[in-house]
Amino acid sequence: MDILFRGGRVFTPDGVRETAVLVSGGRIAALGAEGELARRTPSHETVDLAGGLLTPGFTDAHVHPVQAGLERARCDLSEVYGLDAYLAAIDAYARRHPDKEWIDGGGWDMSAFPGGLPHRSQLDHLDRPVYLIQRDHHAAWVNGRALERAGITRDTPDPADGRIERDPDGTPSGVLHEGAMDLVGLLTPRPTSRDLDAALEDAQRHLFSLGVTGWQDAIVGSYAGSDDQLPTYLSAARQGRLRARVAGALWWDRTRGSEQIDELVARRAESEGLDRFRAGSVKIMQDGITENFTAATLEPYCLCGGTGLSYVDPAKLRGYVAELDRLGFQVHFHAIGERAVREALDSFEGTDPANRHHIAHLQIIEPSDVPRFAALGVTANLQPLWATHHAQMDELTLPYLGEPRSSWQYPFRDLLEHGARFCAGSDWPVSDADPIQGMHVAVNRTEPGGSVHAGYPTARTPFLPGQRLDLATAMAAYTSGSAWINRSPAGVLAPGRPADLVVLDRDPFALPPEEIWTTRVRMTFVDGEPVHQ
Repeated sequence: MDILFRGGRVFTPDGVRETAVLVSGGRIAALGAEGELARRTPSHETVDLAGGLLTPGFTDAHVHPVQAGLERARCDLSEVYGLDAYLAAIDAYARRHPDKEWIDGGGWDMSAFPGGLPHRSQLDHLDRPVYLIQRDHHAAWVNGRALERAGITRDTPDPADGRIERDPDGTPSGVLHEGAMDLVGLLTPRPTSRDLDAALEDAQRHLFSLGVTGWQDAIVGSYAGSDDQLPTYLSAARQGRLRARVAGALWWDRTRGSEQIDELVARRAESEGLDRFRAGSVKIMQDGITENFTAATLEPYCLCGGTGLSYVDPAKLRGYVAELDRLGFQVHFHAIGERAVREALDSFEGTDPANRHHIAHLQIIEPSDVPRFAALGVTANLQPLWATHHAQMDELTLPYLGEPRSSWQYPFRDLLEHGARFCAGSDWPVSDADPIQGMHVAVNRTEPGGSVHAGYPTARTPFLPGQRLDLATAMAAYTSGSAWINRSPAGVLAPGRPADLVVLDRDPFALPPEEIWTTRVRMTFVDGEPVHQ
């Protein structure tokens, strides 16, 4: 059945237009006057936009849907905030699941604790081992029983890629950073293939409800106690359960070297010929995060010293990236600190821009590196939701970065003015998967009204307001920009493109900027078929 969208505006490559849109055979057939388009088709359904906005489906360029789905089915702390609320949710989960050997899940926020650190004693009243991943997925909160199960004592050394947080006497405190998470995480019950399938299907439904019709899964492999999700995607794609258009970023094992490249080639080949999924990207995590001082910086952190971690030796990184590039892989970097960003950019010298390499997160960029994105043809993969004044920023980041480094954070406008190409994502479940909320922050540099951080005293104070983007640029990053990164034919509302479309309940371009966050998704279509109403 053909569909005629009428009664609102449309976000196109030429901007926001007053036009109707005709969809036929799962593709966009034409844009034009409503009467003219209606005469082109003898029978059609009509979707009244009712003054809302029709956009291409959103593509999330950095997200972890299967992990998110698993966490939503476990002890999920992402919708509450503060120690009391966390403990109430954990205790309620324990009562609902008396037969579970472990209490596992995650979503706690570092900013809810003094110094960003919870303690094992807060969980020691529970009769089972507890393993709860931090919202950013760079630390885990465990109790004494979990430490005992793993054999972690004051004599246990830190792994090379992580840190065991300790009390003054050396006793493990109950927080495991980065690679140390595996010491306990690998002991927790592994999800079955059925669990992983259900997690992907739940995540897909949730993303459709937010207008997300495609994504790049930023870790397809085993990391920090997670399970390899490649078989999950392959099964879903082959059975027709995967409706979204998905690119998988195969995990680069930072404990190994170039010997793993042949394995990555073989894993990529498993997805060839599939309509909805292709594993043509490789994810390299070059550093950690600023809040636990593992982000790689050029100068020491204030107050505590140290310059963070480069997980892959920069001297070897260039050779690894050059070989991946030669083999036609896209390279997808995690880089938070300014040294990690520079190491990633250095590794892209001489690579082929046609492989569409990109660097995600980009919290801190030393100003002289900003023009290099356009010069090297490297896309800036933005996670806008983090660019606000909230407790984690004001209490756990700014005091340790100091100036001028604090002013180098999330320099979206500088990147734009220097010609960088953008894509955008959420890093869900690290932060909210809703692209509209990300656009709100990109435009306002303030917390959205519905955020758990909206009540923080400086949440409405713009964070480095000179780095704001206009709404059209932000929306293009979540549509055409991210679709381009994924080599997806969708993402652009133009004749001949797939009818992956989103109907918004209002036109955010007609709203005061501070109200963008109030926009909601009414309907989502994939290939002209409704997947959310």
